[in-house]
Amino acid sequence: MLLRWLKILLVFSMGLMCLFYALQNLVNLDSAYAVVSTVTRMENHSYYPSTFGFALTSEPLIWLATAFIVCFELLAGIVFVFAAWHLLKKRKAPQKEFQSAKYLTHVGTAIALLIWFGLFQTLGGAFFQMWQTELGDASFDGSFAYLASIALVTLFVNLVEPTN
Repeated sequence: MLLRWLKILLVFSMGLMCLFYALQNLVNLDSAYAVVSTVTRMENHSYYPSTFGFALTSEPLIWLATAFIVCFELLAGIVFVFAAWHLLKKRKAPQKEFQSAKYLTHVGTAIALLIWFGLFQTLGGAFFQMWQTELGDASFDGSFAYLASIALVTLFVNLVEPTN
């Protein structure tokens, strides 16, 4: 039973983390936009000054990208909180039922990984080369910490608890 409680708390913590990042972005929306803008405009790239792709300079599209990030951080956080609630309700259920109750945790994980792996690592890092600037590199490194912690916690949560 202790492992189930710990897993519930870990899933809830992932929800809080996603919500906290989303809310910090909301209360600092102009700054969030500035970071996304700097990355997508590919400003100050000295290591790889040329690109096979393109820089994104359209303000409406940059605002859309910023909104997408914040909305999906909120969505991941909400899904994780609901996942924790669902696990809490199933904490005394038989092993197979508790294992099945982890579905929402997997959904939350997929959403979070789409943000911090798909958007930040793949688009931001590989396409827009965000690692070339101090500001972009900090976001790039941070996104890896978020996706790695969420992936590792989810792997632990997904383990079947031993029967006593």
